[in-house]
Amino acid sequence: MLGCVVDLLTSWRACLPAAAPTDLAGRVGADLLAQWREPHRQYHTADHLAAVAVLDEHRAHSLDPDAVRLAAWYHDAVYDPRRVDNEEASAVLAESTLPMLAIPTDRVAEVARLVRQTASHDPSPGDRNGELLTDADLSVLAGSPEEYAAYTAAVRREYAHVSDAQFTTGRAGVLENLLSLPQLFHIPALRQRWEDQARANLTRELQALRSLTR
Repeated sequence: MLGCVVDLLTSWRACLPAAAPTDLAGRVGADLLAQWREPHRQYHTADHLAAVAVLDEHRAHSLDPDAVRLAAWYHDAVYDPRRVDNEEASAVLAESTLPMLAIPTDRVAEVARLVRQTASHDPSPGDRNGELLTDADLSVLAGSPEEYAAYTAAVRREYAHVSDAQFTTGRAGVLENLLSLPQLFHIPALRQRWEDQARANLTRELQALRSLTR
């Protein structure tokens, strides 16, 4: 675990300009990582943050890779399954902390925009930064059936406070919204690799949920 933490904090520091105050950058990064490691999280954990970060290999698709990397750090920084404004609260957190780290105003605005966009996972055509972050965030949908099952089980644990009936209804709505998107993945190589598997996983889960309500 220590190695993972060190790697993540190294990745965090690499997102920041050289002018960012070293001590403050370290504290903000540590505070963010502490939020990602809150005990109530089961899926939206530091492991999810690390998984999002691996899409650095596709950074060339983005017009501002550092903005996308920062948005990855902030996109679920505030996460409480009982709230309906996690993305907005996470964006506000980015807007309040990034200016202290010598991040240019236009990049702060872009990070906040990207974080807010993760509420819909539907970037506009040509929004290359949004496409990269969305593809990274949804990469879990394209796992093997076993990996996908582990993901859905973790999500259910995050919503342990919700009854089975409420969860089934809410989760089915999420799946239907995702399946209604014209495409889940936007980077051509990732769409070719992941689209069919992700849709198969989503469809299988939705069918299972619907069977519970019959």
